[in-house]
Amino acid sequence: MIPPNASLVKYDNPVLVSRNTDKKTPRARALKVSPTPPTGTGPVPNPPAKQKLAPVDAKAAQQTDEILNSILPPREWTENGQLWVQQVSSTPATRLDVVNLQEELDRRLQQRQARETGICPVRRELYSQCFDELIRQVTINCAERGLLLLRVRDEIRMTIAAYQTLYESSVAFGMRKALQAEQGKANMEKKISELEQEKRDLEKNVNELKAKCEQIEKRAAEQRQVEEKKHTEEIQFLKRTNQQLKTQLEGIIAPKK
Repeated sequence: MIPPNASLVKYDNPVLVSRNTDKKTPRARALKVSPTPPTGTGPVPNPPAKQKLAPVDAKAAQQTDEILNSILPPREWTENGQLWVQQVSSTPATRLDVVNLQEELDRRLQQRQARETGICPVRRELYSQCFDELIRQVTINCAERGLLLLRVRDEIRMTIAAYQTLYESSVAFGMRKALQAEQGKANMEKKISELEQEKRDLEKNVNELKAKCEQIEKRAAEQRQVEEKKHTEEIQFLKRTNQQLKTQLEGIIAPKK
């Protein structure tokens, strides 16, 4: 029985919990195993015989299993109307397991074509699974060290989630500003067209006023010329009249010889 979405974390063999998938079972409690079919007749192989542990060792092993289940909860899936549960393995890892883990990580990175640099969700997922497996291996040997690594893992995930949220909010902010800029651009173009039309109207008014001013100046100049001519004629007439009167006066005043 192969669970979906195989992970780099080492798990025990899957266990058939119930044939009724509507009935939910606790995730972190000890599970009752149904009778195992004979070897070769079912999907579940016979589990290896376990040696009886001393009370202290059994309590420590139970505590380790509980810590492992809290760090890496059991996986559940349904197949053919049957509910299967697979708990994380509590078997200590050897040096060969670590080497195999590294080789499996490299193989999956190449198989899933993960990017070597930059942001890559596939590479992040695989390295996260590898880190979970390392936490499992360390927790079996030292539960306190495993819990501390769990805190480190959660802090890293929280930081990445914060950066992701910040990135998404910045992208949304950028999109809003771009839309506002587009809307503002349309409004500015409309305002520019209105101002240009107003400018043309004002220029038209200025030209009309200039034409009126020129006509008024022209009429004023003509009228001034007429008045100057009339004034000059009046002056000439008055001079002639004055000269005549002067001559007459001199003739009256002058004694007769």
